[in-house]
Amino acid sequence: MSNTLIIIGGIFHLGFAVFHLFFWRLFNWKKDLASLTYINRAVMQILNLCLTFVFFVAAYISIFHSRELVATSLGNVILVSISAFWFLRLIEQIIFFGLKKRLSITLTILFFAGFVIYLFPLLFIV
Repeated sequence: MSNTLIIIGGIFHLGFAVFHLFFWRLFNWKKDLASLTYINRAVMQILNLCLTFVFFVAAYISIFHSRELVATSLGNVILVSISAFWFLRLIEQIIFFGLKKRLSITLTILFFAGFVIYLFPLLFIV
C-alpha cells in the first residue's frame, strides 16, 4: 500500500512539473513579467525552473525508488521532507491567496493531498 501511494505521489509530482513548465503561457509571463526589474524577472523564472526540476526529481525518486523511501532512514527523511514541503505550500497558499476563490480552494486541497500522500507511509513504519 505504501509503495503504491508513493508511486501515486510520483505521478502527482509529474503533473506539477508539467504544470510549472506551462507557467509562461498560462500566466502570460512574457507580458506580465516585463513590468518587473531585470533581476526580479530573472529570479521569478529561475525559481520556477528550479522548482520544476525538484518536481521531476521527486517524481523519479517516488516512482523508481518507492521501496527505498519506506525501507531506509534516508528514504524516511526524504518522505518527511516532501510531506513538509507540501504542508508549507498549503500554508503559503492560504496566507498569500486566501480561501475565497474556487481555484485557491482546489489548489489547497491538492497541496493537502501531497502532504498526506508522503506522510501516510511514515505512519506504518515500525
